[in-house]
Amino acid sequence: MKQRPQPVPDRDAEAALDALSRALAGLSKPEAVRAFLVDLCTPAELEAISDRWRVVPLLLQDVPYREIHERTGVSVTTIGRVARCLDFGAGGYRIAASRVLDHESHPELHPENSGH
Repeated sequence: MKQRPQPVPDRDAEAALDALSRALAGLSKPEAVRAFLVDLCTPAELEAISDRWRVVPLLLQDVPYREIHERTGVSVTTIGRVARCLDFGAGGYRIAASRVLDHESHPELHPENSGH
């Protein structure tokens, strides 16, 4: 990742993240989100983001890391990072998953069942 000569002040970084969040939230169709991501990210960044998202449903089903790696090719290190975010992160993976994954297939996503 590119390094800046001087770090961005926290308030500026937070404001930029808020602006990006609003831009994403303003896109209502998957095609628009995809186009935005393709324009925003490098191919390597898109691959990394997609890999992280691909393992979320498997982790929520308690599939072992090694099996996830064998099924997806995603590194065990990345799988572990995603698992830590599911357990201790801001809750974004669970929020997104609860909105896009089938309720019956993934009852662990819903607050009344997940303990989160």
